[in-house]
Amino acid sequence: MIKKEMIAMLLAGGQGSRLGVLTSNLAKPAVTFGGKYRIIDFPLSNCINSGIDTVGVLTQYQPLRLNTHIGIGIPWDLDRNIGGVSILPPYEKSQNSEWYTGTANAIYQNMKYMEYYNPEYVLILGGDHIYKMDYEAMLDFHKTNQADITLATIPVPMEEASRFGVVITDNNKQILEFEEKPEEPRSNLASMGIYIFTWKVLKESLNALSEQKGCDFGKHVIPYCHQRGDRVFAYEYNGYWKDVGTLGAYWESNMELIDLVPVFNLYEEFWKIYTKTDTIPPQYIADSAVIDRAIIGEGTNIYGEVHNSVIGTGVTIEPGAVIRDSIIMKGSVIGEGAVIHKAIIAEGVKIGRGVQLGIGEECPNRMAPHIYSYGIIIK
Repeated sequence: MIKKEMIAMLLAGGQGSRLGVLTSNLAKPAVTFGGKYRIIDFPLSNCINSGIDTVGVLTQYQPLRLNTHIGIGIPWDLDRNIGGVSILPPYEKSQNSEWYTGTANAIYQNMKYMEYYNPEYVLILGGDHIYKMDYEAMLDFHKTNQADITLATIPVPMEEASRFGVVITDNNKQILEFEEKPEEPRSNLASMGIYIFTWKVLKESLNALSEQKGCDFGKHVIPYCHQRGDRVFAYEYNGYWKDVGTLGAYWESNMELIDLVPVFNLYEEFWKIYTKTDTIPPQYIADSAVIDRAIIGEGTNIYGEVHNSVIGTGVTIEPGAVIRDSIIMKGSVIGEGAVIHKAIIAEGVKIGRGVQLGIGEECPNRMAPHIYSYGIIIK
C-alpha cells in the first residue's frame, strides 16, 4: 500500500467573480500575475519547496486554461510516477452527479483519492493567494503540539478582521474560539484558509458532515471539530500574504513588485516560484522605447513608453503608445499613440490606435460598482 506522510489538496475551482472580466473565461487561480506567473504557481511552488510531492488540484469553474497550464506538473517537478500533481474535477458517481458545493464538500468528494495515498496528514490549500510559505515548518508545529487540526493564521488590521474567520487562542496557541467573519471581531488573528488535518480527524469529520449542504471548512468543519473536543491550534505566519480577490488588491500587489525594494521578492534563489514557460522569442526594445520601473515579460516588443507597469509575455506596445501604472496581460496589443493610465488590460486584448484609457475625471461604474472601482480601468 502507498503511504505518504502528507499530501496537499489545492482548491482551485473558484470563479473569482470580484475580479470581473478578468475571470469571465478562466478560473481565478489561472489569472496571470507579475508579468510571467499565474496565481496558482505560488501554492504549487510552495508545495515542492516544502517537500510535498503529491498534490490534488480541485477544479470546477472554467478549468481549461488551468488544466493546460498545470499539465503533468513538469515546471514544479511534480511529474512523478507515484504522487505528483493530479487534476480533480467533479465527476459522475454511480448514483448521482454533483458539483462541488463548498470547500469541505469538494474535499469529501475526493475521499478515494486521499485514501489511495493513505497519508498521515492532509494539507488543505486555496489556489488564489500570493505568498511564500514553508508548509514543513507548519507541519512541525502541528506535530509538536500533537494537534488534530492546525490553522495557518496571520495578524490583520482590526478594522479588516470582519472579512475573515478569526481565532482566539491561549498562550500555547491552542484555539479557544473560532468565529467566521464576525460583525464585531474580538481578535485580529485571521485564518488564511490553510489547514493541516490529521488524516483520521479529517476523514471522520467529513463523513459526519457529508449531508451538510454547501459544507465549508470555516463555517462547518472547524466549528464541528472544535465543539467535539479536537485539539485545534493556530500557526502564526508573519510573512507576505495577499488575497488578490478584488481588482484593487490585484492591481496593488502587482504594483508592489516594481518597488525599489519590493515587499514581495520574486527574484530570491532560496524560494523560487516556478511556472510553465512557453517557447517564445526574447524581448525586443526599440530605440524609440522609454522604460522605467517595469517588469517586462518574454517575447514582448516595446516601441512606445512604459512607466511603473507590469507587462506580460508576448505583448506589443506600438510606437507613440504611453503606459503608466498599469498591468498589461499576455498577448495584448497596445495600438500606436494609445495612452493607458492605471488600467488592467486582460489577456489577448487589442487596444486601438489613439485610444485613451484612464485619462480625465473618474467616472463611477453604474452596473457593478462593488467590482469596478478603485479608480482602475479594466478592459
